[in-house]
Amino acid sequence: MNFKRWYLAVFCVTLFACSKGGSGTTTPPASTLPAASINNISANRNGAGSVFQFSVALSSAAVGDVTLHYATQPGTALENADFTAATGTLTIASGKTSGTIDVQIKGDSLRKENQVFYVQLDAPKNCTIKTSKGTGTIVNVNGLYLPVDNTGYTTPLTYAGYNLAWADEFSTNSINAANWTFETGGGGWGNNELENYTDRTQNAFASQGNLIIEARPEVYNGNQYTSARMITKNKQVFKYGRVDIRAKLPSTKGIWPALWMLGNNIDQVSWPSCGEIDILELLGQEPNRIYGTIHWGSNLATHASKGTNYLLPSGSFDQQFHVYSMIWAENSIKILVDDQEYLSATNVDVSGTYPFNNNFFFIFNIAVGGNWPGSPDATTTFPQRMIVDYIRVFQ
Repeated sequence: MNFKRWYLAVFCVTLFACSKGGSGTTTPPASTLPAASINNISANRNGAGSVFQFSVALSSAAVGDVTLHYATQPGTALENADFTAATGTLTIASGKTSGTIDVQIKGDSLRKENQVFYVQLDAPKNCTIKTSKGTGTIVNVNGLYLPVDNTGYTTPLTYAGYNLAWADEFSTNSINAANWTFETGGGGWGNNELENYTDRTQNAFASQGNLIIEARPEVYNGNQYTSARMITKNKQVFKYGRVDIRAKLPSTKGIWPALWMLGNNIDQVSWPSCGEIDILELLGQEPNRIYGTIHWGSNLATHASKGTNYLLPSGSFDQQFHVYSMIWAENSIKILVDDQEYLSATNVDVSGTYPFNNNFFFIFNIAVGGNWPGSPDATTTFPQRMIVDYIRVFQ
């Protein structure tokens, strides 16, 4: 064989071997491999525990099996306290485009800040990685257990000359629908308020013998905040007696909690003709001052009121429980805090028709913003909670 023909033969054999990878197999270039991405998960935590199922998706089906190593990583959520650590290899079979990774979430119903952990992908085979880390958000803010410091003033279960006519001690696991109706919606409620009232357990729930009403900063049905407004209208209505409400109040700028009453005939005569009794109101920017007021008038043009405020000698009303009371008799109303009277009114103080000898119902709510407290600002903190231990009516 001459040199030229020998050289060409050797060159062709070498070229064929190189094109086959030298071993008889072909390794696809990375640009043709499918790309793997892992998703994020956010879900409510519950007391029984749950599973977060992360999905790993391929940009296209692979020719041959795909494998990826995965491992959980703690964040604010801790391994074996909030979730069970997991590590292993995920295999996505040839022709398939997705697989799943399960992470066990520990049971807990405590209402607290949300927590996060991560699932990290690495060591890809027969694929590349586009999104290597998935975030798991354990949603704790909707938990239905909230421990509360019970420190503060309390009142007795009996009074001389009175019988207990009705009470709600909030000792069950849910709010009693035989006593309470939720008023819902936004629209300002006549005061240019900013919240949307809901009937969700995110905004009102019973826990450990307490009612918790919670105001949150969240976009909901066109409003920037949510809260709850509960009424006993046409369910628990009263005329005269002693009312005790033991509560711990929220604070912070733009928050407006109230424990109050309206005449049960409001649908027939409207406000203020029905009458209004504010047993307790507080402006969040003044957490050591409360207000008691009565309102009346045949129409808006003749609306009138009598009220005053009480300044706590030390501390603030969000630190401990206090008892907000009313002693209500024919033609007279007295409003007290911790058995100290700070407002007294009689029919002599009321011009026109005196509406306070009729049946009234209770309202518990936290407003956000409005004409009186003003809007939240940079100093405002959330969530804000009003915690009610009990309401008792003696007659």
